[in-house]
Amino acid sequence: METIELALEKRTLKGKQVNRLRRQGLVPGVVYGHHFEPVAVQMPAKTLHQVLSRAGFSHLVDLRLPEWPKPEKALVREVQRDPITNEVLHVDFFRVSLTERIRAEIPITFVGESPLRDSANAVLLYGVDSIEVECLPVDLPEAVEVNLAELREIGQAVYVRDLKLSDKVEVLTRPDELVVKVEPAEAPEEVAEEAGKTEESSPAE
Repeated sequence: METIELALEKRTLKGKQVNRLRRQGLVPGVVYGHHFEPVAVQMPAKTLHQVLSRAGFSHLVDLRLPEWPKPEKALVREVQRDPITNEVLHVDFFRVSLTERIRAEIPITFVGESPLRDSANAVLLYGVDSIEVECLPVDLPEAVEVNLAELREIGQAVYVRDLKLSDKVEVLTRPDELVVKVEPAEAPEEVAEEAGKTEESSPAE
């Protein structure tokens, strides 16, 4: 597994004062976890963006602070963004113990192409795009793959129960949650007929 590191600095500014940090190109954050005293930190925005794009919410990050004798492994737990600019305003890191099981959201990634992709008779219906799992940090998968090339017939579907994961990983998401399914496409005449019914039933202006 790829090692991702992030150098932190202790943060002294809190509350509304953190806006001064953002103007300096720094992002405020906090590191917390079981048996771990929360630590207010700050980090360069540019470096943080690179880490977030590589780590997401399912890859362990080695956090370094000058006061710590060794890096602390953590997951990105929450990212607060500006709703207009999408700028990162604050980030929470959850420090983990390598001997304690953790819960995390794992993204579902789709590979390959269904033979029915260009068919006028079928469409792919997508469901959940991530699942919740529990396992030791070292067993945490970065993602779980679904091969669309295996969907060859209308009606075929992949549910959470069909996902292939290590037996060291417990899936907490309901097994009957839909991931992807091949559905029959609605025929053009059916669409036109349905539209006609709607027009007929509409009250006159």
